Amino acid sequence: MRAVRLFLETVKFEHTIFALPFAYLGMVLAAGGWPRWHQFFWITVAMVAARTLAMAVNRVADASYDKRNPRTAQRPIPRGALSPRVVWGIAGISLVLFFVAAWQLNPFVLKLAPIAAFFLIVYSYTKRFTWLTHWWLGVTDGAAAAGAWAAVTGHLAHPTPWLLWAAVTFWIAGFDLIYACQDVEFDRAEGLRSVPARFGVTTALRLARLCHVLTLLGLIGVGWVEHLGWPYWAGLLAVAALLAYEHSLVKPNDLSKVNIAFFTVNGYISVIAFLATFAGLFLR
Repeated sequence: MRAVRLFLETVKFEHTIFALPFAYLGMVLAAGGWPRWHQFFWITVAMVAARTLAMAVNRVADASYDKRNPRTAQRPIPRGALSPRVVWGIAGISLVLFFVAAWQLNPFVLKLAPIAAFFLIVYSYTKRFTWLTHWWLGVTDGAAAAGAWAAVTGHLAHPTPWLLWAAVTFWIAGFDLIYACQDVEFDRAEGLRSVPARFGVTTALRLARLCHVLTLLGLIGVGWVEHLGWPYWAGLLAVAALLAYEHSLVKPNDLSKVNIAFFTVNGYISVIAFLATFAGLFLR
């Protein structure tokens, strides 16, 4: 049980809440309501397995950096409380579960699964060669919403999954830009690439704001294409207000509230977006 607790701490399992609501958003839009329970179950398995795979690989890949970074030195792997071999093993199990879930859903998502796995695994190494790492993460996470649509319909031949993918891509990239501002000096010293390290914190925060404007535009497109009812638009106003609040918490010379912006506010955003969409489907 201690090993399980340490692993869940390592991969921040509770933060699955960021990704699941947007995957469910794609799912209910594709189904025009609630899908079959078989689909719901395997979409959930695929999402949890994919995120666990990505986080497990990330923690092992970054272990040497985390050990030298004062902000991350007390994570279970750097402090020696959890073996990298255990984490690699769970990553392997997660990869298998991800493919099993894709196989259970439909042939189309099974064909796409290797591409998704590639992006999930390679993300952990992108900071070594490109400052576009924030958008790589966004594209990878955004695929969850489009993938859930494909899991229900068996195709992506519709504007909605692409609009969702774009909206989540810029949402994730935006708050990853904010989060990365904490490590700007460390990244520069270690030769790691990120927008804050390359262009500075002020530029990173401006780009984060631009990303979140694009997120709202993508979500407006979803509501328009799907003819969603007033609860969706009310929820979108709440999301816009939360994004504005998130950006008010962080300033180039004061990053003390990054964790509130990153964890608390974004958790609310994802849940509100899903609930508003689900209600908007029935009141359009």
